[in-house]
Amino acid sequence: MPARLPERIVCLTEETTETLYLLGEERRIVGVSGYTVRPPQARREKPRVSAFLSAKNEKILELKPDLVIGFSDLQADIARDLAKAGLSVLLFNQRSVQEILDMILALACLVGAADRGAQLVARLESNLDSIREAARTLPGKPRVYFEEWDEPMISGIRWVSELVEIAGGEDVFREKSISQAATGRIVTVDEVLERQPEVIIASWCGKKFRPERVAARPGWQDIPAVREKRLYEIKSSEILQPGPAALTDGVRRMQEILRVAAGASAPR
Repeated sequence: MPARLPERIVCLTEETTETLYLLGEERRIVGVSGYTVRPPQARREKPRVSAFLSAKNEKILELKPDLVIGFSDLQADIARDLAKAGLSVLLFNQRSVQEILDMILALACLVGAADRGAQLVARLESNLDSIREAARTLPGKPRVYFEEWDEPMISGIRWVSELVEIAGGEDVFREKSISQAATGRIVTVDEVLERQPEVIIASWCGKKFRPERVAARPGWQDIPAVREKRLYEIKSSEILQPGPAALTDGVRRMQEILRVAAGASAPR
């Protein structure tokens, strides 16, 4: 007897929702995260059943999913509670570009769309190769401080750090990016000042970026990025979700910013 594929899936984070839509398997989704913005039709078509650190368990149970998909240890408590309620739960934990691609392929196999998953991964890899190739034409390699949060200051997670490098920059806190926990990526005002980034890119997890607050930090007037007014924002939905968006819109926006910082052209 062939294995039965999951027909009713709840996605607790956006990247699996986006991936299933790209695979043409959106019919299987019966619930999504309230933070889902990609694709936009998911918010209109699917019930919203969770935040990032909490979920409406009763509503999820009412949907009778045969699979709930979450992300990382941050959703482990949600996963535990739903498993105790009798549901099957899968937690992905992708933290690098390669792991994002692996997640996409694994999810495609899970819903019987292995060929389409391989094609999607091939398209994403081709896009990254194009970004790398374009980066070789930049006249310099700007030093980048990516700020994921401001209070406390948290530098970029691993896939973001890797995308900085792919787009033609140098992550000034690359060594911190491998930390699984955000606490391992906390940086100080003085540490950033010491590393003298030429570009500052922020994505404050959905909170509005305030460049004037960044520029007003003690001593930061001496940082090249502040002095030259090279403070930019990338929307968190484009770069902080470890899925297709980061490998397409996120990295392209990153390269637009680095091109202007390297003197190549202005960002759109």
